[in-house]
Amino acid sequence: MIIGFDGKRAVQNNTGLGNYSRLVVDSLSRYYPANSYRLYAPVRRANPRLTPVLANHNVELLTPATAFGRFARHVWRSYGMTSQARADGCEIFHGLSGELPFNIRSGGMASVVTIHDLIFRRYPEYYKAIDCRIYDYKFRRACADATRVIAISECTKRDIMEYYGTPAEKIDVIYQGCHEQFGAAIPPEKLKHVYRQYQLPERYIVTVGTVESRKNQLLAVKALALLPSDVVLYIVGGATPYADEIARYADAHGLSARVRRLEGIPFDHLPALYEMAAVSSYTSRFEGFGLPVIESINSGTPVIACTGSVLEEAGGPGAVYIDPDDVDGFAEAAMNIMENPSLRAETVRLGQEYTARFSHRAMADSIMDTYRRALDGQQ
Repeated sequence: MIIGFDGKRAVQNNTGLGNYSRLVVDSLSRYYPANSYRLYAPVRRANPRLTPVLANHNVELLTPATAFGRFARHVWRSYGMTSQARADGCEIFHGLSGELPFNIRSGGMASVVTIHDLIFRRYPEYYKAIDCRIYDYKFRRACADATRVIAISECTKRDIMEYYGTPAEKIDVIYQGCHEQFGAAIPPEKLKHVYRQYQLPERYIVTVGTVESRKNQLLAVKALALLPSDVVLYIVGGATPYADEIARYADAHGLSARVRRLEGIPFDHLPALYEMAAVSSYTSRFEGFGLPVIESINSGTPVIACTGSVLEEAGGPGAVYIDPDDVDGFAEAAMNIMENPSLRAETVRLGQEYTARFSHRAMADSIMDTYRRALDGQQ
């Protein structure tokens, strides 16, 4: 089987959608090596996180084959990518980030689209109005045009059905696999290196993700005032207006020395940051899935997460769940975990039993099942 992918995010994004795109292609390549996998991207760009995927013998990165496609890359991605993939012999085309070429239905291939979330529909206040309209048009059309739709959680499936009227039988829920480095044994010298590089204290809370109001990192900052003065919060994420808001709050409340933001850290440092943390925090108001919850649990650290979306689906018994505005609840949960080693160990044990379902192999097998259904249902 020859499978084509919209590879833009795999090439250009280093976080969420990029990680998912690379993980899907790499997992399929490893567990179904007889197939050929072709990533189509507007540009070829050096990306250390993509390099190991492209090293697989059955994975290839392709860019526009014509001068016009190279000149008008947006047009190529919306239209020209289809004809190029078909000319290359692709039998299935998979849009990995909620989009498909606009002419995919006439492209002579079965098609699959992955929808990660519809947060822009449920909480439009977190987005620019023009972005909401663009996302809505692309995602609605992709769900209508695709032979099959993959939702990354039951929560996302419900939203697709509610907002776009997509039939339940057209949607397959396939959980994203967690990278295997989370949960793998970390050499003591690596732990020491990370500990020293980031000057980690004895007890700290870590939160990983884009620093934005929807992610609600300010909740953990506010809770610091109720926790012992030796507890420090590490926010792993880039500079944003919301990060500035957090810094202003911390400064105004005498917490600046206890709130530290880490930007641009290597991906292979994350497991150590999770493992050495007293507790991790992922208090987002709404998510399509919540991979950092699973990363933390697999690394042996319990999570404080929020109710109201998919995080309970992601973390199961490996997290403590609170209301997204409950500062007292956050502080109480953190203290319970830090002061009760047996509770901490039991939470991790139960959580890791639960998150075992989020494996690369399970994801790859389920995606291949979806591809087979798509080929069977192609009109």
